[in-house]
Amino acid sequence: MAIINRIGEFAGDMKTWRRWLHAHPELGLECHNTARYVVDHLHSFGVDEVYEGMGVSGVVGIINGHSTGPTIGLRADMDALPMDEATGLDYASTVPGAMHACGHDGHTTMLLGAARYLAETRNFKGRAALIFQPAEENEGGAKHMCDDGLMERFDISQIYALHNKPGQPLGHFQTTPGPIMAAVDTLRVKVTGRGGHAAYPQDTADPVMAVVSMVQAVQSIVSRNLSPMDNLVISVTMIGGGTADNIIPEDAWFTATVRSFTPQVRALAQRRLHEVIEGQAASFGVTAQIDYELGYPPTVNDAGAVEQAVAVAREISGADRVRRDYGRQMGAEDFAYMLEERPGAYLFLGQGEDGAGLHHPAYDFNDDAAPYGASFFARLVERLNPI
Repeated sequence: MAIINRIGEFAGDMKTWRRWLHAHPELGLECHNTARYVVDHLHSFGVDEVYEGMGVSGVVGIINGHSTGPTIGLRADMDALPMDEATGLDYASTVPGAMHACGHDGHTTMLLGAARYLAETRNFKGRAALIFQPAEENEGGAKHMCDDGLMERFDISQIYALHNKPGQPLGHFQTTPGPIMAAVDTLRVKVTGRGGHAAYPQDTADPVMAVVSMVQAVQSIVSRNLSPMDNLVISVTMIGGGTADNIIPEDAWFTATVRSFTPQVRALAQRRLHEVIEGQAASFGVTAQIDYELGYPPTVNDAGAVEQAVAVAREISGADRVRRDYGRQMGAEDFAYMLEERPGAYLFLGQGEDGAGLHHPAYDFNDDAAPYGASFFARLVERLNPI
């Protein structure tokens, strides 16, 4: 294990930062207090340039190395989830309906730790761009920052990010070249029929029966329209309709999440969902209003960047604690937008095998993982831009 000694020395400070962030979560693009906390710390570290308000509340800090060279981007997300906390911790969320249940408080802390070290030592050429991003969970803060000219304004050449991984041994890194996280789309279907008395179904066009049939039929897309060598998930997650047990309603509805890795599979899923649902609607004598929303694209790692990141991770944690063939994950991540603009890599960092999982009300980031992440970010800049 080779956590940077200096980062280990201020690990206690990192714990303090992280727990303040945990107690003060913010949602979506409106991470203004979190951004102010980050900005104040960057100034205290002696970061050369600090820019606010990118992607509504995003922050970028620039640290100059010893001489000219490329700019390496390091990204952390800042936003929390819209849920109540159930940890009972003395630093639990003080904001009703908001909780850091995905560890973005830890991600922000790791990048602050790297910023402090890099600003002190500057043992690299070129520049480090520290990117603190809002709204990973829903509104696509990464795209907002890219649309504000993030890559061009700061001349970023490569970009990297970490995400904590509960259930994996502390300090272990996992990644893979190519697609690592899925594209995520949302399907919403409203079915309109002809309501009436439940005792006389022959006088109705039952939207509930149509929805039940549609939900079953769309499952055939994965098993019968897709090669077994490809990846696609269609999960129906909500169904609704009706007001009483003796009324066939006029309307019913359902929603689904659709996850894939390639443009071809993504397009096939969208086309077949429309065809299957419209066909089922016709067979039941109802109409279907289909809303298909394209969400985050797949997160695709650059193969060369993965090799560079893996080499640094092995330096931090040891070769036997780093996997470069971790495989694809069906979760989604808006860091995908940044990787569409610049080569880079996304990695997972194990935070221990105990404790609740992500998006659970009892989740809490493991502060012992922060020095690993901060050391990775810092050493990555030094290794990519050696003096």
